Amino acid sequence: MKASVLFSGGKDSCLTAKMLSDFFDVELITTSFGLLSNWEKAEEVAKKLNFPFKILKLDEEILKQAADQTVKDGFPNNGIKYIHQKTLEEVAKNSKIISDGVRRDDKVPVLSISEIRSFEDKFDVHYVQPLAGYSWKTINILVEKFFVIEEHKSISSFVGSEYEFELREIIKREYGDEKIKEIFPQNHTHSLVVDVKI
Repeated sequence: MKASVLFSGGKDSCLTAKMLSDFFDVELITTSFGLLSNWEKAEEVAKKLNFPFKILKLDEEILKQAADQTVKDGFPNNGIKYIHQKTLEEVAKNSKIISDGVRRDDKVPVLSISEIRSFEDKFDVHYVQPLAGYSWKTINILVEKFFVIEEHKSISSFVGSEYEFELREIIKREYGDEKIKEIFPQNHTHSLVVDVKI
């Protein structure tokens, strides 16, 4: 049975794919709005993991609505969660088992239990979060066993495959670099898997 894993190429989504591969035929899905070619990083990692990879192209209007919400709020959480929900809904059209790398300590994009149940009931799917019970420290122990990673700060020039990067890009185009500095945490760290140990 197929499981679709929402995939950025970072340690959490890679670990999720690894954990599920003992039980399902894993496919990796990266969301893109076409503003950046940042999905290429995820595709490179998917090849290293040897899992099928797909790009999910979403309507730019979703990104614009997420950007409007983010600017209105003055922080990115609700905008990123909106993109995540729209991604889940689109993937649910072709997959019965959907997973992501959301972990216990995450603040975004986290769905409440009632939102998860509503999503599963509405689309008749299984929403699986294997890392939901793991702390950041425990995940790092598991990641160390399986992967070699690079870590990049948000303030660097690194552009990853997470939703955040195209959200940042559209806000930058509309409002400029200063708005990005106001809204997005500068000390947030993004990981990228660069090699597989096992």
